Parts: sequence; structure tokens; C-alpha cells
Amino acid sequence: MLRNSKKVCTFGENNTKRIKMNKKRHTLAALLLALAWGGTAYAQTLNQAKEWFTEGKFAEAKPVFEKLVKRAPSNANYNFWYGACCFETGELAESQPYLEKSAARKVINAYLYLGKLYYTQYRFDDAVENLEEHISWLEKKKRDTEEAERVLSQCRMAARMLRGTERVTVVDSFVVDKASFLSAYKLSKASGSLEMTDNGEGAVYTNEWGDKTLFPQTDSEGKTHLYSRMKLIDRWSDPQPLQGINQAEYSQNYPFLDSDGITLYYAAESEESVGGLDIFITRYDSDDNTYLRPDNIGMPFNSPANDYMYAIDEVNRLGWFASDRYQPEGKVCVYVFVPNESKEVYNYETSDPEDIIALASLKEIKKTQTSESTVRGAKQRLAQVTYAENTRQKKGDFRFVVDDNKVYHRLSDFASEEAREQFRSYLQKEKDLNELQTSLKNLRTAYHESNQAGKDQLTPGILDKEQRVKELQDEIAALETSVRNTELKKIKN
Repeated sequence: MLRNSKKVCTFGENNTKRIKMNKKRHTLAALLLALAWGGTAYAQTLNQAKEWFTEGKFAEAKPVFEKLVKRAPSNANYNFWYGACCFETGELAESQPYLEKSAARKVINAYLYLGKLYYTQYRFDDAVENLEEHISWLEKKKRDTEEAERVLSQCRMAARMLRGTERVTVVDSFVVDKASFLSAYKLSKASGSLEMTDNGEGAVYTNEWGDKTLFPQTDSEGKTHLYSRMKLIDRWSDPQPLQGINQAEYSQNYPFLDSDGITLYYAAESEESVGGLDIFITRYDSDDNTYLRPDNIGMPFNSPANDYMYAIDEVNRLGWFASDRYQPEGKVCVYVFVPNESKEVYNYETSDPEDIIALASLKEIKKTQTSESTVRGAKQRLAQVTYAENTRQKKGDFRFVVDDNKVYHRLSDFASEEAREQFRSYLQKEKDLNELQTSLKNLRTAYHESNQAGKDQLTPGILDKEQRVKELQDEIAALETSVRNTELKKIKN
């Protein structure tokens, strides 16, 4: 009985050992299977991120590459992909160490991105060096170099422009909403007037006498080009394109005509721009009825960002221009400077490169203020025109110019009862126009955000409102003339 009991015990022990061994085998198999699946998932995640990167979906790809580069910080490709995603999503400072590390490990596309990054930092010579390296590799692989050559040409042009940075005193700057940035411009009457276009995407200039306007019009390709109109006896002339500066493949906008009636400043995108919009200068040739070949006005007015709406007030010896450098979406910075009688540039060869970059980029406008007397005088003039503008706005309910010697601010200022009633109608039509333009703007926004079916549905309403806006503008212009003539007739009698 004891022998049989022992046999049973031994059998039980062996069975237990077999069960434990089977469990170990299953656990090992499960672990191997999990590793296999994990490797597959890892590969799928990497492949998905690479696919997103190729499709330009950088925001989706970035967190994947961020995890990968943390796991393998020495992997050159991970560094490149993550750095490029950061660059494309606007995290420029974050992108730099990763792009530099990948370029050091000869990841060829890193040279292209690093060149673009250095360009935004005004390190134009370093940008040129990296782009040349990138193009050299493309040529060896017999790949297309056209786009890289275009960027390289822009970098070389910016490098030359940096060496010719103008010595200019910037006395103040204002960060304002882009939609109403012209409210920061305080120009004298002799300088003419500026107002935003109906769509808020440009500016209209009107000269001192109110008989000539310069304005942008949009073509079928979505490009804006500059036109002019002259005021005739009873109407405005048909729009005429400004000859000599309009390039079909590029946009032109934000015109300003100097008090000499010849010198024109405007903003444009072209092969000679270092950013999106750059400020250009040209002069009118009356013999050929055209404008001369425009010149880029250079740094510090232009930058790798958008720069535009350059205006000079010769009466107050102040200049203005706007830029979206260093600004978030929807904001611009308006700079006020002292115009030079003749251009003077910094000596690049004897200056510290970092100082030139600081002066050209206007990162700190105080660095441009080398003359206390110049700054003090300019700030006093700026305070005076700002105070005068505020006083004018507070003086009455509106501002209506009757002639060179009379500006009305209240209905009680009118001597003619008929003119007063006409002006009431004028004010109501202006209110109607503002409301209509707001409604049209909302419709256009909805149009751009809609699918094709939505666009087809919105189109008739937009066209109807555009026609009504034009009719109201013509009615207001005619009524303004009638009010002025009626009042002057009463005064003369």
C-alpha cells in the first residue's frame, strides 16, 4: 500500500512539472508573438508617419517622429524628420538642433531645410552654403534642382541686400489688428489719404485734391494689380492699369504716391522679393506714359516676412510701413521712421555681423536710434499729429470737407437746409454701405469655407451684394458732390 502510494505521489509530481514546462513554453511563445506584433506595429507607425510627411501632413507626423527621436536620439533620419516637421509647423527654434544634427550626418534634405531656417534668421551666407550643398547632391543624383535654385537665388539676393542695409531711425512701432492697421497711420492732408479696400485685403490711395485714386483689382487668377482713376467733371474715369509695374504672374498692392506726384511706393511679390510682399519704389515717366523699372527698397524695410504700405508724410517728416515679422496671425506691426533725404547705408565690412542683422531685422528698434535730437524731434512731431487726430475725432460727429477752408463736424455747421438734409441722406447711405460690406465679407468667408455645392448656392447672393455695393458707392459719391455744391452755393449767396 505504501509502495502504491509512493507511485501515485511520483506521478503527481511529474504531471506538475509537465504543466509548469508547458506554461513556460506558452509564455515564451506569447512573448515572441508580442514582440513580433510590436515590431510590426512599430514599422506600421513609422511607415504611416513617413506617408504623412510625404503628403505634407506635418502636424500628424510630428508626434510620431518626436517619440522615435527620443528612443533613438542618434538616428540621423529621425532627427531630420522631426526637425523638418517642427519647421513646417512653425516651431523654428525647436527644429534647429535636429536639423543641424541630421545635416552633420549627411542627410541631404536637411541641407535644404537648414538653409530655409538660416534664411529666417538673416544668416543668409550660411543659408547659401547649405543650399549649395543640397543642389550639389541633387545634381549628382540627376534630380530636378529648379526649386532649390530658386531658393538659393533668393538667399543670395538677401545676402547682398543685408550688406546694403539703410541707416534709418525708427522712432516707434505699434502692434495692431491687420484688419484695421491703417488707423495707426497719421498722415497730413497734403500726403493724401489711405483706406482699406472693401474686402480688407489691400489699400486705396487718394491724393490731396481727391481727384486721383490708386487701388488694386483682382484678376481671374486671384492676383491683384494696380489701377488708377481720375475724377472728371461729373464722374470717375474708367480704371486704367499702371503701366510698367504690373506683372501678370505676381501680385501688386498697397500703393502710395509721393507728394511730387511722380514717385510711387507699393508692395509686390516678385522674383526680386526677399519675403512674401516686399516694398518697391518706381517713378513715372511722362514721356512714355509708364512707370520705370521698380527697385526693391531694401532692408530694414523689407524682410523674409511680408512688408507693405510704405507712406511718407513730408509735412511732418515721418514715414510709415507695416510688417508681419515677429507677429501672430491677424496682427501686424506698424513702424514709424524718419525719412532720409538721401540713402545712407551701414558699413558692413567694419561692423559686427550680428549688429547688422539686428539693425536690418528691427528686432530692437532702439538700436537704430543713434541721434537723440533726431529721435526727440520725431517723437514730438508724432505726438502732435496723434493729438491733432484725436482732437479732430472728438471735435464733432463727423468730418466733411466742404472746401480747402471749411471742414464741418456737426449738422448745425451747414448754412443750407437743403444741404443739411442731403447730408443726412449721405450719412444713412454710408451706414447702409458699411452694413452691406460687412454682410458681403461674411458671405465671402462662408464661400471660401464651403464645398462646391455651398459655393454654388452662395454665388448669386455675393454677386447681388457686390452690385449693390458698387451702386451705393456711386450714389454716395454723387450725393457728396451735390451736398458740397449746394452748401457752397448758399455760402456764396
